[in-house]
Amino acid sequence: MASSKVVNKFFHLRSNLCYKLVTFADMKKIVILASGSGTNAENIARYFSGSESVKIVSILSNKKDAYVLTRAENLGIPHASFTKQEMENGTLLSIIKGMEPDLVVLSGFLLRIPAAMVEAFPHKIINIHPALLPKFGGKGMYGDRVHEAVVAAGETESGITIHYIDENYDQGSTIFQAKCPVLPTDTPHDVATKVHALEYEWFPKVIEKIL
Repeated sequence: MASSKVVNKFFHLRSNLCYKLVTFADMKKIVILASGSGTNAENIARYFSGSESVKIVSILSNKKDAYVLTRAENLGIPHASFTKQEMENGTLLSIIKGMEPDLVVLSGFLLRIPAAMVEAFPHKIINIHPALLPKFGGKGMYGDRVHEAVVAAGETESGITIHYIDENYDQGSTIFQAKCPVLPTDTPHDVATKVHALEYEWFPKVIEKIL
């Protein structure tokens, strides 16, 4: 059972959501989990900002100083941070269940999702990976590390993979892939720029299609 300290930590988030969830009863609800700056999270939020059928009900981060929380604040979206322990002991799962999301979106989220959460939301948790899985996936493969590995391997193409989450890193079933060329002269930064463009274009559209 969560301690009173943990419950109080999320009380403001619950309060913000309790009346909004009634208003959004007929809408598809999304919860976003992110660990970093949150450019994809903001892009998704802005994509659905005028929607009458889809709502971002919360943005949550495992890092209390992650800039994604500032983005959420600026966008007027309820937000909170949580610890790894709160994720592993079921506290986070309880909070997310209370939001009744139709989809949980991992947007630059770096922790492995616990089995209990995967079981609680079957085919309702999706992730975006900055490469063409199964290549360049697995624990520790994220961000610039992926693009550096792509260039070092002499790959001629890269891209994005949007996939469902299971208990393992980057091994859930693929929903969508988009590709971009990798030129012999490309640096990891060049590849990252191309991949980010694919993320911004396709992630919101694929989410909308899933819902």
